[in-house]
Amino acid sequence: MSPRASGKGFLKIADVTVPVGLYSAASTSERIALHTINRPTGHRVRREFVDAETGDTVERDDQVKGYEVAKDEYVSVEPDEIAAIIPHGDKTLTVSAFVDLAEVDDLYFDKPYYLAPSDRSADETFALVREGMRKAKVAAVAEAVLFRRARTVLVRALDKGLVASTLKFDYEVRSTEQAFSGIPAKEITGEMLDLAVHIIKTKQGAFDPREFEDRYEDALAELVKLKLEGKEIPKRAPRSEPTVNLMQALRESAAAGGQSRPHGKAPAKRKTGRRGAAKAKPAAPRRKAS
Repeated sequence: MSPRASGKGFLKIADVTVPVGLYSAASTSERIALHTINRPTGHRVRREFVDAETGDTVERDDQVKGYEVAKDEYVSVEPDEIAAIIPHGDKTLTVSAFVDLAEVDDLYFDKPYYLAPSDRSADETFALVREGMRKAKVAAVAEAVLFRRARTVLVRALDKGLVASTLKFDYEVRSTEQAFSGIPAKEITGEMLDLAVHIIKTKQGAFDPREFEDRYEDALAELVKLKLEGKEIPKRAPRSEPTVNLMQALRESAAAGGQSRPHGKAPAKRKTGRRGAAKAKPAAPRRKAS
């Protein structure tokens, strides 16, 4: 069964317009869902909004958004006022420029959507745009109104289709200076650097999301299974203390890395991801908890 499009629109490049469907490329629906319950009764807890001053429950119709201008002082904004400022859009992704893929900093990537032709008559035009971008090794910067927000998206070729990633605005991405200002300047040379490079090479492999392992989900599924079966929950093993001698640690790691597996071979893990179906977990059901 074909996936359902999140929406339909157009990819517009100058005078060329291609009808496309947008499909969510990422989903969290397969994650195990945990609800908040009342410990004594086992019943689910209902969330309520209360007035911070009076403690009274505030019904949905009395709730309104507000912007704090001073302590405990707000400017309220009504839903119809917010709706009035939403820009009009027909889900047209209007390309403003093509950029070199190497120039794109993935810090700005937000949410990805697959693009596919929504009309069979557009297959040839769609393919022409896709292969042109692939050959030129460029991505398209486009403006669009998606899901009631004006967004900038980056469109690039992927397999037989395109992927459009919404981009964060510049003010949303924090400066590296703020995060890295406390890191002292260190010049690393000699044997220590050579050992570090050697360790890196012994663990070198290819990037393959199918090999990623969600250890938290696996452990949570196993925990649910053990509790359903009434079995004892194993205790966490104590963590070993980190090695203090960096040079000695590098030497030991380099020696272990050279013996553990052939050069360039990454360790095998449970396969997941868009290119391959995940292997079924024998531990717990994947359905959401009720």
